[in-house]
Amino acid sequence: MSRGEASGVSSPPPCARDSRQCPPVPILMYHQVSPEPPASFSDWVVSPDTFSRQMRWLAGCGYTAITLDTLRSNRVDGAALPRRPVVITFDDGFRDCLHYAAEVLQRFRFTATFFLVAGLVGQPSRWLLRECGLELPLAGWSAIRELARDGFEFGTHSLTHPRLATLPEEGIRRELQQSRGIVEEALGRQVVHLAYPFGSVDDRVRRLALEAGYATACTVEVGLSLADENRLALRRVPVMGSDSFADFVCRIRTGLTVRHAVGRFLRRPWPGGGFGRTQRSADGQLAPR
Repeated sequence: MSRGEASGVSSPPPCARDSRQCPPVPILMYHQVSPEPPASFSDWVVSPDTFSRQMRWLAGCGYTAITLDTLRSNRVDGAALPRRPVVITFDDGFRDCLHYAAEVLQRFRFTATFFLVAGLVGQPSRWLLRECGLELPLAGWSAIRELARDGFEFGTHSLTHPRLATLPEEGIRRELQQSRGIVEEALGRQVVHLAYPFGSVDDRVRRLALEAGYATACTVEVGLSLADENRLALRRVPVMGSDSFADFVCRIRTGLTVRHAVGRFLRRPWPGGGFGRTQRSADGQLAPR
């Protein structure tokens, strides 16, 4: 869960190709999809009906859900992307999330990437007890393997969900290497995608993620994922339980809610001085003021 706690940068290099071949892509960040959001965690919970409406809108607007493998191939090799790509990710691996989200995704023929807290699969979410005073059940391996067989992508969200940037290097290595090994052994496939717990990341964490064999890593920095960004520092678009449907649509296009997008527009400087507040000119057209 969470909001970002650091930034910086290291290898691997960004996409070196034409931006038309590597367009900005919204990487959606969900946490929980459930009909019963606990009050202390409600910001991070989207109801199944809301999630279904969001996916229906994406499908109706011609979006195609792609995996992080596909995004990486585009950024590294220039592999073609669909006209309107979107990456759908889920942090933590909550049992309800896998159950309700997968059902909706399959209905619309969408894929997604689930980031697992590898050392706690099938157990309660112990880290939430410290953060929110509650625990939620995490999905077990049988449900995870079934979704993997159905074509869903899995990555890691560390071993125990700590703030990685606060750990000594040996602790970071353990969280990154052991979590990758556990998920690979359980699923019988290579696992090279990571999401930083709490968005806690610094140069050390990125360097050790690269050494541990990760090809991409997702942050909680808000924004569309751009062709020139570091593949171990991918921006994402959060989808919150408090968002309106208009917020969701605005986030797909800008990464921001309606209120924040309008606020950014109004603060934008205009040519010739002044900012983006507008007024009607004599001919009735909107003009900067």
